[in-house]
Amino acid sequence: MSRSADFFPTDKTAIITGAGTRRGIGRAVGKHLITCGWNVALVDIDEKAILTFADELAAESGRKTIGIGVDVANEGEVASAFKRIDAEMPPVIALINLAGIPSPDSFLELTPAMWDRVMDVNAKGAFMMTQAAALRMIRGGYGGRIVNTSSITALDGGGTFSKTGYAAAKAAVLGLTRGTARELGEFGITANVIVPGPIDTDIMGGRLTAERKTAMSANSPLRRVGQPEEIAGLISFLISEESGYITGATINIDGGKHMH
Repeated sequence: MSRSADFFPTDKTAIITGAGTRRGIGRAVGKHLITCGWNVALVDIDEKAILTFADELAAESGRKTIGIGVDVANEGEVASAFKRIDAEMPPVIALINLAGIPSPDSFLELTPAMWDRVMDVNAKGAFMMTQAAALRMIRGGYGGRIVNTSSITALDGGGTFSKTGYAAAKAAVLGLTRGTARELGEFGITANVIVPGPIDTDIMGGRLTAERKTAMSANSPLRRVGQPEEIAGLISFLISEESGYITGATINIDGGKHMH
């Protein structure tokens, strides 16, 4: 199936995982996509938080919005979530995998159980969500967009907060993205991965102090940490029709810390 361009339906759905954290990227992405005409299916392990956020977005925008409490590492919960999305939402055109957990433990302190959990949420969760979404994109016949989230930790082997376990899981996401880009391209589905640097969210152990922001951005040409809204703008482009010739790309959004 060869495609020269993608034309999405007007009534379309983007799935966003990890959107429940009040100071997180998922919230910024949800708010941004609603303004761009997307309906959104919001997924997070914190059911109360995600239901509240979905209600807020629906009230603000009038767009179709649902929140679903899901552990993305649980196969049954992922399957149940997609059944609801199938029943209640317009066609799935985009998936944004943002769900993730940190791993601040040093390598010598890691246990197999810790390793499994960080890999399950960050890598296996992205795999299961992507597979389920891709099947629906293929069935819909419109093509689609997949955006995964890695981290500069995957490039550096560790950071100021998360260490080896997180680095390994986020490196796996790079391979997942390239593999799916290669295998799903014939269906008009693109897959790209963003690699954020320090972003002002809670995943790095809570609200960043001014001192931490300065330390974390010391090697960046822009000399500052990023904001969730800047990630949202990039994702919005990557799931648009206009991004249809970009796939398998690894896009750093880290203030210039890594240049290639």
